[in-house]
Amino acid sequence: MDVDVFVAAHQAEWNRLRDLVGRAGKLSGPDADELVTLYQRVATHLSIIRSVAPDPVLVAQLSGLVAKARSAVTGSHSPAWREVGLFFTHRFPAALYLSRRWWLASAAASIAVMAIAAVWIAGDPQVLASLASPEEFKDLTAPGGKYETYYSSDPAGSFAARVWTNNAWVAATCLFLGVVLGVPVIYALWANSLNLAIGAALMSSAGRLDVFFGLILPHGLLELTAVFVAAGTGLKLGWTVIDPGRRSRTAALGEQGRSVVVMALGLTVVLLISGVIEGFVTPSGLPTWARIGIGVIAEIAFLLYVFIVGRRAAKAGEVGDVDWRYAGDSRPEAG
Repeated sequence: MDVDVFVAAHQAEWNRLRDLVGRAGKLSGPDADELVTLYQRVATHLSIIRSVAPDPVLVAQLSGLVAKARSAVTGSHSPAWREVGLFFTHRFPAALYLSRRWWLASAAASIAVMAIAAVWIAGDPQVLASLASPEEFKDLTAPGGKYETYYSSDPAGSFAARVWTNNAWVAATCLFLGVVLGVPVIYALWANSLNLAIGAALMSSAGRLDVFFGLILPHGLLELTAVFVAAGTGLKLGWTVIDPGRRSRTAALGEQGRSVVVMALGLTVVLLISGVIEGFVTPSGLPTWARIGIGVIAEIAFLLYVFIVGRRAAKAGEVGDVDWRYAGDSRPEAG
């Protein structure tokens, strides 16, 4: 698609929408109807540009216009509950969907490392012996051992809060330290994968791999997905430092940094849910199939949220950025 031709064909509509937005609150009935129509039309234009010819300058201009038009359509002084609703129905799912390639790649690489390391450790008696003495090995893996009782070591409420705090810290490390060329993110993923691989190898060597999965999967599916999302977002931030594209490095980092803030706020809720599952479901007396089933349902719900709600929001022009009113002004750049 020729971007210049596309701009020439629709510039008048964009200018008209900009004019209507500037007079929001003082519009006649027909003008208000036109505002809604043009808002929907320009959101479609933005979606086309982003998918076919993602010119960064044009995408930034149209994103700002669509955001302002949305605010004018929904009301410039939205109550707090509406802002929260918009966040969880538009901004956060769109950010998840648009960064999916980064966090799906992080998940695939991490799971591969876990599997390879677990098989290697379990299959090498010398490596196993270096990890724990026979007494420690038995203390960890025996029925009623430390590996099982860890999940009921504290009252469910305080344990869930502690787990949530720890996981939020890991996610924050991945999100915000990704700017250091992604190095801390790679280290965090490696450490997390190796820790799980050691646990799987020890329980497998004791003939209790089924117990391992029964304890990990109820909360771990959603928890690990949240960590992978944080890691993918952090790696994307690190890559932006290396290759900002056609934007200046400052502008690119500003845009991606705001997306990191959106991810941090949204993942706080996701990790809260996984923490509640880990505190109340994982150590519960429910059958293993029921505990794992709850974890699978939570994971499926999250993926549907990303690939249905997020995809729809992205197609409507949402870019996963913070509200335009809080993003600050950007200095115009040469295209």
